[in-house]
Amino acid sequence: MRPGDIAAAVGRGLFAGVAGTAAMTVSSTLEAKLRGRGSSSAPADAAGKVLGVKPRDEAGKARFSNVVHWSYGTGWGVVRGLLHAGGIDGIAAPALHFTAVWGGAQVMLPALDVAPAPWNSPKQEVAIDAFHHAVYAIATALAFAALQHDAS
Repeated sequence: MRPGDIAAAVGRGLFAGVAGTAAMTVSSTLEAKLRGRGSSSAPADAAGKVLGVKPRDEAGKARFSNVVHWSYGTGWGVVRGLLHAGGIDGIAAPALHFTAVWGGAQVMLPALDVAPAPWNSPKQEVAIDAFHHAVYAIATALAFAALQHDAS
């Protein structure tokens, strides 16, 4: 694969990552409303620790959380593009993408002490979190496929 093809795959991955993030946002927002829970602050708390960001108030915390959510999801789209550039497509691509995104979160968040390890969390919460990440991976895969088709 030529460098231009890799760059094109990464670019499509970024756009697909936006679509996946939008889908995950819808699924997690609906689930939170149905269950009467607030949104998770763990990703923003983790990014805050790594970057040294401490929002001054609740509005700042909400803004930072939103930026982290969209940046993180969009950025993971690069991985989807690189999977394609490496010759991995079909059902294997979203399966590997899901494993990387969700698996990474299951390691990173407890390591930064912003969320409990999965074995210390209620099984229902782990399953719900996995569902939202699966929504992300599937929506990203569908968007990537649509963008790939348009490029042909």
